[in-house]
Amino acid sequence: MITLSKLLQHFPKPYLLVLTFLFLLMLVIGFWSSSQAPDGLESTTTNTRLTLDLSPKLPTESAQPLAPAPSEPQADNWTSVTVKSGDSLSTLFQRVGLSAQDVYRVTQATKKSQSLSTLFPGDTLDFVLDNGELQKVRHIKTPLEQIIISHQGKGHYTVETITRQPIIEARFVQGIISSSLFVDGQRAGLSQKKLMELANIFGWDIDFALDIRKQDQFALIYEEKYLDDALIGEGQILAAQFTNRGEVFNAIRHSDGNYYSPKGYSMRKAFLRSPVDFFRISSKYNLNRKHPVLKTSRPHRGVDYAAATGTPIKASGDGKVIWRGTKGGYGRTIILQHAGIYTTLYAHMSKYNSKVKKGSRVKQGQIIGYIGSSGLVTGPHLHYEFRVNGVHKNPLKVKFPNVKPLNKEQMEDFKPVANTILAQLEAYRLGTPLASN
Repeated sequence: MITLSKLLQHFPKPYLLVLTFLFLLMLVIGFWSSSQAPDGLESTTTNTRLTLDLSPKLPTESAQPLAPAPSEPQADNWTSVTVKSGDSLSTLFQRVGLSAQDVYRVTQATKKSQSLSTLFPGDTLDFVLDNGELQKVRHIKTPLEQIIISHQGKGHYTVETITRQPIIEARFVQGIISSSLFVDGQRAGLSQKKLMELANIFGWDIDFALDIRKQDQFALIYEEKYLDDALIGEGQILAAQFTNRGEVFNAIRHSDGNYYSPKGYSMRKAFLRSPVDFFRISSKYNLNRKHPVLKTSRPHRGVDYAAATGTPIKASGDGKVIWRGTKGGYGRTIILQHAGIYTTLYAHMSKYNSKVKKGSRVKQGQIIGYIGSSGLVTGPHLHYEFRVNGVHKNPLKVKFPNVKPLNKEQMEDFKPVANTILAQLEAYRLGTPLASN
């Protein structure tokens, strides 16, 4: 085998010098190139897939100065005027320096929608003026609705209704009766309106004047409405529970707006248990009672509900007015006929509801008159009678007919909702609310 040294002996010395020089030059160039590589190149190529842009480059245009960012529109400068008793659009417009012609144009623009037809004392109208010319009128009707009338030029105005939707949240409240539903309910944080609704839901089964006992309990879930994180109102009661003398009553709101028991029976009966809210029973049904004015034994075939003069009296059931007028010792009286066989009598009124006339139809819960002291009485109260086929019955004990329950198809929709809301109500009541998905 020919070795490298013997091979090199056959090359002339000048050739060997040239080869040696080229070899050293290549080593120097390689060393210099590696020293100029950018830091981190090895990690980048190892861990990242690089994408090369091989598309042809277009000639660049000369740099132009950046256009200034558009400025924010200036907020309207509103001038507010408060509506006072006796005000009209003319007087309100005059206060901000507008003319009768402005009133006419705005009135014509809102003629169809009647947007400014119902203004009440305490309301406000807001105006935007530009050099004395009307640009906008705004009426905030509620926190959720406002009307804006905008000038479009040449005396033409457009009307825009802006509505907002509140955020609905559920609230749970419970309490124990130590005094009365009204007192203990307010102590638990319920408004008077919600207490009235709660009493109305269970009013067919529970007499809140006679049946309530200490240690009775109530619990409910109802809606609250929020706008911009502020509470603006209350919504519907979704579910409620009342424990009276150990008996538990549950009520769930259905999609039809009515309340039903978990088995689909309506909480609403054909008659209210009492025609007055928050009262005191001053005299019960008693066939041997001594009359407080005449001082003689005379049957008391009804129930007396004592309350302040002017307290509203409600129709205990749907019916027709067959008597409206003064009736001897009863004073101002209304008699209603229901379903042909039932009649209810309401006596000693201070005045009638002006819309309730003889022959008119009334709905259950509709106000028909107000408590007073007309007739033979010693103080303001309602005398209430209940008759079946002309025979007096004790209103506190008579068994009322039920309203038709939900049918099978309706129960398929109602039952899962009822089970869920009742489970949530019970969990809240026990202090372990269920997580909602």
